[in-house]
Amino acid sequence: METLNILNRFDYTLMIVAIGAALLGAVSGALGTYAVLRRQSLLGDAISHAALPGIAIAFLLTGSKTPLILVLGAAIAGWLGTLLIMSIVRMTRIKYDSALGVVLSTFFGFGLVLHTFIQRTGNANQAGLDTFLFGQAATILERDIVTMGILGSVAILITVIFWKELKLLIFDEGFAASLGFSTRALDILLTSLLVIAIVLGLQAVGAVLMSAMLVAPAVAARQWTDRLSVMMLLAACFGILAGVSGTIISSSASRIPTGPTIVLCATVVVGFSIVFALNRGLLWDWMRQRRNRQGLEAAANRLFKEPQQGGD
Repeated sequence: METLNILNRFDYTLMIVAIGAALLGAVSGALGTYAVLRRQSLLGDAISHAALPGIAIAFLLTGSKTPLILVLGAAIAGWLGTLLIMSIVRMTRIKYDSALGVVLSTFFGFGLVLHTFIQRTGNANQAGLDTFLFGQAATILERDIVTMGILGSVAILITVIFWKELKLLIFDEGFAASLGFSTRALDILLTSLLVIAIVLGLQAVGAVLMSAMLVAPAVAARQWTDRLSVMMLLAACFGILAGVSGTIISSSASRIPTGPTIVLCATVVVGFSIVFALNRGLLWDWMRQRRNRQGLEAAANRLFKEPQQGGD
């Protein structure tokens, strides 16, 4: 009976973690489409690293590890970090990649200092904050899933409401401005959506690897389609696939961390898409080049044979 209870508890924990990973994969995959298409893939890395001091400050101010409070602190810090990057690029001659590197390293270093300070205070309640640095999906609880579901649903709903405006911003920012849209406001809105996607996965994947969950499903989806709506749907599905498969694989073997396994599964999906995707895949490209080469060789053979037959 005791063994059966342990197995039931394990199955329940696995189900909770799998649902959380699926929610994370769906939201980050769909919203990561915007970052990939705008060629701002590293922005996710900056947001995830900038969120670390927000988590530490939220804990210092409240003394609570309630996920909603820590996520709120991470969101505010990540949002401020991203706005700082945008302001540096707009107001100075510093390039985007340089501003990204400066803000990323500064915020992350400040977060590590605060984290070390919290550890040295001797506060017993600080145990577990490390999960937001490296991730620990096994610690996801039912209340965390509720938080992820609510915030993720809000982000997706905003995406649907501002679908046309965000689409214009991505593909033709100048045309959007000529129509009277505030591109800066839309840029801030899109950044806020990316912040939501990032902070949702900090507990599961961690600040170090979260950018991969934002970018990998979208990169894989881009290989299969040229339509934005289809790409977002595929990216969400690939994110779910990576999240669930990574959870199952990590649970089947001992001492395999769930977060990195999820990221590796997402990388496998990217590799498969790069090789086997229709029209864009390396395999199809090789077959097309081979077919073209054979056609050219056949045409060349006919061209050289015809004069010889005429001469005879």
